Amino acid sequence: MSDITVGNRDSIDTGPPGGGGGGGGGLRSALGVLARQREVTVLAVTIVLLLYFGLKYPTTFVSNVNAVDLLSENAAPIMIIAIGEVFLLICGEIDLSVGFIYTLSPFIMYFLITYYHFPAFLAIIAALLMGAIAGWVNGFLTVTLGLPSFITTLGTGFVLNGIVLTTSHAYPVEIPAKAETLGRFIGTDPYSQIIWAVILVAIFHIVLTQTRWGLHTIATGGNLLGARESGINVGRIKYGNFMITGVMGALVGLQVAFYNNTVDPSAGGYNPMFLAVTAAVIGGTAMLGGQGTILGAFLGAIVISTISDGFNIAGINANPQPIIYGGAILIAMIANVRLARLRAQGSGV
Repeated sequence: MSDITVGNRDSIDTGPPGGGGGGGGGLRSALGVLARQREVTVLAVTIVLLLYFGLKYPTTFVSNVNAVDLLSENAAPIMIIAIGEVFLLICGEIDLSVGFIYTLSPFIMYFLITYYHFPAFLAIIAALLMGAIAGWVNGFLTVTLGLPSFITTLGTGFVLNGIVLTTSHAYPVEIPAKAETLGRFIGTDPYSQIIWAVILVAIFHIVLTQTRWGLHTIATGGNLLGARESGINVGRIKYGNFMITGVMGALVGLQVAFYNNTVDPSAGGYNPMFLAVTAAVIGGTAMLGGQGTILGAFLGAIVISTISDGFNIAGINANPQPIIYGGAILIAMIANVRLARLRAQGSGV
């Protein structure tokens, strides 16, 4: 039985009839290709927001301190978690528990170093491994037992939260001294988080667009039955994407703990997950599966962080921010639906 071929229609340009077109036709053709890229709209919004706040508040917004707050403290965690959520959304699933994996992972490191005298490196690896195991459990409940991922990860999120509160007695603790050296590379240095985010975004963009794993993820979300009939192991794809998301959440938890020099049981939760999903949707990832973009989520995270940071600098009350995020999701969804129809019309399908 033949493999499914999932084409990227956004990158196809048939050109004007007759193959000619001259300079004007070439420009129109180039603009047409650019307009069909999902990231273009969110890129334009990102540029406008950065220019607006940069020109209006040049002293405070355009400064090294604010750049660290905007990129490392605010945007980077959203970007990294959004990587996993994009893969899950594309294959038709979601993970609501990733924010609680974020909360638990630094406590795993802390307990292993403090009470079991693990070397810091092994304790950090164990914390990341916990994220993968939590993702595997989500995959087992969703794929093998057939529960909806929304319900599965809602339940595992509560369980993970209960584990954190019970083991920590709901008290924060300091980062163990043994882990401070490694912490510099993970999250303590001002720009380490955004450097990690950019590297991971680049790697997983390639995975999604250039590898069999990405192709099979798109096929699984776009046509589950067709993917199965073509020989794709859709269960393995979903298991793997849940585990990727778990590891991304665990990494962010460690980064934030090192950055703040505190392992906090109130960190994480649902808010980082919702922001990551918002970034993914704003960036062009479909909630119903079958299409998505890591670069779009990267830009979506910058949009969210710029709005939050700009509001703080301008002294605007933070209460209206959820209204803006909700409106952005609705606008992005409407735009995605409209653009998908335009692409289909332009492709003749």
